[in-house]
Formats: sequence, C-alpha cells, structure tokens
Amino acid sequence: MHAPVPETILLMFGVLPLWLMAGVPESLLHLLMLAEMAIAVLAVLWLEINAAVLALCIVAFLAHEITVYADLRWSAGQRQITPLEQMIHSLQEIMPLVGLALLASSHWDQASALAGLTGAGGEEASWSFTLKRVALPGEYIASAVLVGAALAACYVEELWRCMKARATPTHR
Repeated sequence: MHAPVPETILLMFGVLPLWLMAGVPESLLHLLMLAEMAIAVLAVLWLEINAAVLALCIVAFLAHEITVYADLRWSAGQRQITPLEQMIHSLQEIMPLVGLALLASSHWDQASALAGLTGAGGEEASWSFTLKRVALPGEYIASAVLVGAALAACYVEELWRCMKARATPTHR
C-alpha cells in the first residue's frame, strides 16, 4: 500500500471511530442513521473515490442530516434532552461532514468535477463504481466492519428493549 495522505489517516483513525461511538443510546432513528452512513462508509472502504462515490456520500450525508433532525424533533417533544445528549448529536452530525470534507479534499479533482468545475488536473467526473486498485489494509476494513456490526447490534438490542417495554402493561 502507498503511504497514506493525512486526510486518509484522519478518516481511518479519527472520523470513523468517533462517529461509530457517537450514538449508542438511541434506537430506531439511530439505526436508520447508521444504515444511511454505512452505505457511504462501505463505498469509501471498497471503491475508488470518484464523482459517483462522492455523490453517493453527499446523498447519504443529507439523508443522515434529515434523520438527525427528525430524531431531535421527536425526542424534544418526548423528554428533556440533556447537554451530554446534545453533544452526542452534535458529534453525530459533524463526523460525517468532516469525513466528507476530508474525502473531497483528498480527491479534489473528482470533487471539482462533481461540482461542475474543471477538475484539478482537467479530469472529467468519473461516474463508475469501481473496486479500489490499491485496497485499504484488510485488518482495517475487517475492524471497521466488525465495529459497525457490533454497533448495529447495540442499536437492535436497544430497539428490542424499547419495543418490549412498550408491550409491557405497566408502561401503557
């Protein structure tokens, strides 16, 4: 593997781990947020970064932001949102944006082409989904997928407990 650029290091060991740890307390909406961003993360892990992948990441980010808004809007009407929870939500919002910014800056030619600007090297936007020519380390991919799956299991377990509590007559 070639020497990673600083943005890649920040994405691999800063943004992704922090984002994965940000939202364990919530259930259904957080599971949806995880699924929305999992699409982008899996694409970035496996595919060459080009205009198509950047566009997919932008759509996933926008869907994630809409879900964050819906989550906060619903939660605020149900209970008090503590400062810690507000900070967790802030982290959930900013991590995908930071990741997208780092990704775009490290692939500026395709980001520019996606925006309709002349690419940094005069490149045209590439709209194909192609496996990476130089894969990320297998250990890193396996770790990211396993941590993501463990987090998804936490969300599913939380959802199961919430549904069980709702079905209990004392909670009606």
